[in-house]
Amino acid sequence: MGHVNHTWMPSFLLAGFTTTGILQPLAFLGTLCIYLLTLAGNLLIIVLVWADSGLSTPMYFFISVLSFLELWYVSTTVPMLLHTLLHGRSPISSAACFVQLYVFHSLGMTECCLLGVMALDRYLAICRPLHYHSLMSRQVQLWLAGASWVAGFSAALVPASLTATLPFCLREMAHYFCDLAPLMQLSCVDTTWHVQVYIAVIGIINACNLLFILALYVGILRVVLKLPSAASRAKAFSTCSSHITVVVLFFGSAFIVYVGPPESHPKGMDKLIALVYTFLTPFLNPIIYTLRNKDVREAVLRVTQRIRSLLKAL
Repeated sequence: MGHVNHTWMPSFLLAGFTTTGILQPLAFLGTLCIYLLTLAGNLLIIVLVWADSGLSTPMYFFISVLSFLELWYVSTTVPMLLHTLLHGRSPISSAACFVQLYVFHSLGMTECCLLGVMALDRYLAICRPLHYHSLMSRQVQLWLAGASWVAGFSAALVPASLTATLPFCLREMAHYFCDLAPLMQLSCVDTTWHVQVYIAVIGIINACNLLFILALYVGILRVVLKLPSAASRAKAFSTCSSHITVVVLFFGSAFIVYVGPPESHPKGMDKLIALVYTFLTPFLNPIIYTLRNKDVREAVLRVTQRIRSLLKAL
């Protein structure tokens, strides 16, 4: 990794996680298995929500949108992770790198907005039950989901476009996908101003959504605590537990990586934390929303029975 006499890079080298000996095939096969399970789990949720009428509620519609987003998420980063595990380094053209950077951050900020929408759905369901279905009509669901995607892909234009205009003197990136901090470390110029802009854009969007979610859950808590029985309070909280778990995983890892100057993070820590929201969270989401959810388990049984009946008819 050395300096060159020009500032335009036709390609970069992704130097992800280095494994040797017996650890290399084990790490590759383990990652591949989790990747395939992640794809299968999120696809299962999407199919169930659209195939089973018992899951035709706003909550499950937003869960299916989240699963669709997670499919994009892992498909953006995990193939590069697998390549670096197998070959040590993965070449990527500069154009593909900046596209990956934009898509990755677009999906991340879309998920941030979508988690806020899902919190609003839970608030209306618990705090405004009599007006819930009129307030959260199908048209409103589609509008809120679409607005999350538009907001996410619009906001990501700022960090992606600014990073793409930087001059680069180094080629090897200490990460398994193109991200802001490792890319800026390859630049020939001082990126302090860019870091401040990134922190402002990503930090403000994440902080505003997190405060919005917290405010909604304060309202939910007030209503739930007024319920007459412990059973009714437990039932109300159970509909929020999965969402809260995902919020903690997503925002916790995002704030650690993106809120604060890159130099404040220990060397190599960014790509380890990145595994949480690019790899672990998409893998856990289907588990969180299915194994702990009676409605989804019952939907699996109904869809399975329908498939068996169709196969017998053939």
